Amino acid sequence: MPARSIAARAINAATTRRGFLTATGRAAATSSLVALAGSSPAVHAAGSDEIRVALIGCGGRGGGAVADALTVPGANIKLVAMADLFPEAISTCRRSLGEQFKERADVPQERCFVGINAYKQAIDCLRPGDIAISATPVGFRAAHFAYAVEKGVHAFLEKPISIDGASTKRIIELAAKADAKNLKVGVGLMCRHSEARRELFDRLQNGEAGDLIAFHGYREHGPVQPLDLYPGPPAGVSELFWQAQRFHGFLWASGGVFSDFYVHHVDEVCWMKNAWPVKVEAIGGRHFRGKLDDQNFDSYGVEWTFDDGTKFFYSGRTMKDCEQKFAVFGQGSKGLFTISARGHAPAKSTIYKSQKLDKDNILWTAEQPEKNPYRLEWEHLVAAILSGERYNEAVRGAQASLATAMGRFAAHTGRTVTYAEMLDSPDDLTAGVAELTDDSPAPLQRGADGLYPVPMPGRSKYEFRS
Repeated sequence: MPARSIAARAINAATTRRGFLTATGRAAATSSLVALAGSSPAVHAAGSDEIRVALIGCGGRGGGAVADALTVPGANIKLVAMADLFPEAISTCRRSLGEQFKERADVPQERCFVGINAYKQAIDCLRPGDIAISATPVGFRAAHFAYAVEKGVHAFLEKPISIDGASTKRIIELAAKADAKNLKVGVGLMCRHSEARRELFDRLQNGEAGDLIAFHGYREHGPVQPLDLYPGPPAGVSELFWQAQRFHGFLWASGGVFSDFYVHHVDEVCWMKNAWPVKVEAIGGRHFRGKLDDQNFDSYGVEWTFDDGTKFFYSGRTMKDCEQKFAVFGQGSKGLFTISARGHAPAKSTIYKSQKLDKDNILWTAEQPEKNPYRLEWEHLVAAILSGERYNEAVRGAQASLATAMGRFAAHTGRTVTYAEMLDSPDDLTAGVAELTDDSPAPLQRGADGLYPVPMPGRSKYEFRS
């Protein structure tokens, strides 16, 4: 599927999903996979110790996920198939992986597939018990997951994994089917695998910061992908492919920058709070960018509320030449704490003795250096595959994705939204995506004025339609 824009990796090496395309190879982690999986080695479900991987979506996130999979210590993992909408994305990713991993990235041209339904051909190259990676825009996630479950292969689903109530329900239903087949499912919310954050969670649950009363998060930086869509797709170019390549601009493809960017921070806060929010209020604003505006706001201010009244305040901004900030904090009755200090890794999680953020006021801070959470999420998934233990992150990933989408929906409609209302909303942004072909029209069509519909709070029942 669409390659992620190189600009998306240019914010900062510490804040991007993966830096795979510019990496020159990574040292293997020192932990033992056998120790993770158990004392006795397990046999792969297909009767071999080799686990084959198919990559669907060959941008930076997909290539990075494969690189992390191929560096799991003690595991015999091989990339055997690739799929994307664009052949150049496959060739770039394939070349880089081949340089880093040589014989473990064994993908001849006949196992490189292009097109909307190329994911089926890639998964068909696997055996039951192998792994399919879905790293495309989230609009395609449920279709890929469904086919993986049908074929009896484990899945790694990049975040977010849903963007509204309907797609969340689809993922949850598929998770149950995966469990029935004893399939393992990893989700790319790698912060959950951070040892520093796990220790922070334990300390917070033990009351070291007191009662958790508020959270504050920030993701403010410039655009990672050109959002000015004017003048639209060139003559002869599929608008479906063109929109999918510019996925950040279209809600059906990505849930917009809100769902794509903010899900990590929302998931971290809900984890530390050990609950999902019950309602959300939000505001946002747009600025002129062109004649075919994308469907995002440029800034968002969000207030999630948990059942006990605890608040999570969030500031999101995607604008040029403005101050940048990327962190998430919490306040307890005894003191402030940092969940992520800057970017996603290292977390540098810290608890302070009071509400003052000062290095001389530290009660506890995570040991440095921290293990790479992108690597750890793969070590944990593969260990579960080898040991046969139950492992399925799909429901939690869908819940985190829904809690995130609540904030976007509230900002775009100008209304308070509850978790239950969002889950049961009939507005299905990805309706019909599973049936798309290369010749299909794009899910979002321009109006009579030649413009794409955009959210206008107070005017539409749903985000851009009634």
